[in-house]
Amino acid sequence: QEQFVEAGGGLVQPGGSLNLTCVHSTGTLPLANLAWYRQAPGKQRELVAALWMYGTTSTQGRFTISKDSIKNTLHLQMHNLQPEDTALYFCNVVTGANEPVDWWGQGTQVTVSS
Repeated sequence: QEQFVEAGGGLVQPGGSLNLTCVHSTGTLPLANLAWYRQAPGKQRELVAALWMYGTTSTQGRFTISKDSIKNTLHLQMHNLQPEDTALYFCNVVTGANEPVDWWGQGTQVTVSS
């Protein structure tokens, strides 16, 4: 039962910061491309950042994805959070076909509100 586990979400005010953490059920991150996704109520799941073999990409300049190879953790550093960032955040592997695998965890909730 391959699965990711996300943590670090919470309730923050606009302009605040959060650092999300992702671990794999095996205790070791797969040697593969990794990504963070988010899904808000009534919205489609959205890719927000990815860690590729050649570097990183992000759809939000305020977000940075990184991997700690020693601790075997994946992170999403989020700054200047806004209400539109409110969503359930997930991490996952991205295959060579540029699609996520079916190793979804429960996600971690990020809520940005005054």
